[in-house]
Amino acid sequence: MPAEWEQQSMVMLTWPHRETDWLPYLTEITETYIRMADAITRHEQLVIATPHPIQVGALLSGRLPQKQMSNVYIYHCKTNDTWARDHGPITLVERDTHKRTLLDFRFNGWGEKFEAALDNKITSTLHKEGAFDTEQGNTPRLVDNDDFVLEGGSIESDGKGTVFTTEFCLLAPNRNQPLEKEEIEDELLHRLKAERIIWLHHGQLKGDDTDGHIDTTVRIAPDDTLLYHKCYNKDDEQYADFLALEEELKTLRTIDGKPYRLIPLPQPDAIYDDDDRLPATYANFLIINDAVLVPTYAQPENDKMACDAIAKAFPDREIIAIDSRIIIKQHGSIHCCTMQLF
Repeated sequence: MPAEWEQQSMVMLTWPHRETDWLPYLTEITETYIRMADAITRHEQLVIATPHPIQVGALLSGRLPQKQMSNVYIYHCKTNDTWARDHGPITLVERDTHKRTLLDFRFNGWGEKFEAALDNKITSTLHKEGAFDTEQGNTPRLVDNDDFVLEGGSIESDGKGTVFTTEFCLLAPNRNQPLEKEEIEDELLHRLKAERIIWLHHGQLKGDDTDGHIDTTVRIAPDDTLLYHKCYNKDDEQYADFLALEEELKTLRTIDGKPYRLIPLPQPDAIYDDDDRLPATYANFLIINDAVLVPTYAQPENDKMACDAIAKAFPDREIIAIDSRIIIKQHGSIHCCTMQLF
């Protein structure tokens, strides 16, 4: 499983529409998706799944330069929601031949919390339509993993055989029971062709529907770097948990036995929807070719600190800030909305 910063062939989006939970703020979330599409197509191809391909195509044609529209490929798919990170394919690449294999795991709405039958079919539908073919005509093999629940947001790869995940997500109810932790680890090692799994035991955002996806708290960057969510406010309800996460990260070692380089990302000031705290985080950024899309929350000091920290980890990439306040109303952010393919 490649590291996210390796050369990508495309990014996938599943477009919001009236039949999703985005209906109350469909105009706002559509504008955010247009901004993401604009940023992505400046650097690489974009595949879009939507029940309304004609409307989405017309919308983007009116907003993006023609040169960028040549990077847009839109396919008809019935969808429940928009979280491509969790229903999209996970790419494996053979290092010698660069042959790609796409893994299509079962997506069951984060442990059967939400209806997901349509979303679980998106990857296979797109593959049949040739959506994941490259310009060289390279059609990747799709491997059906519908006997195993795994969401893309729950794993991080360093591209060198180490996969990070969290215990509280992969062991959560209605995922892969009755499998025990050791059995789930064996499945991950085999299916992801990994050499080791690092399980994290701390760091769970309030308001997170996913039971603690790692892409909201700890992200891998080049040179054995870990970017992680850090709470500086001792009075915050999340302070103790994220302090424990920081201490846990300090004990980790690379596959070569060296400590990781740690770069903290500030916790955004708490954001609420009525009385519900939303899972705002800067860790949910998307790495694309030559750029990083960073979620921001109209908090100038925190936003700048986060962008500077991510720029430190990716000094050769453009940092593109995307206001993500509307995305977190549905308890996700930029990385959750997207899936890169290699």
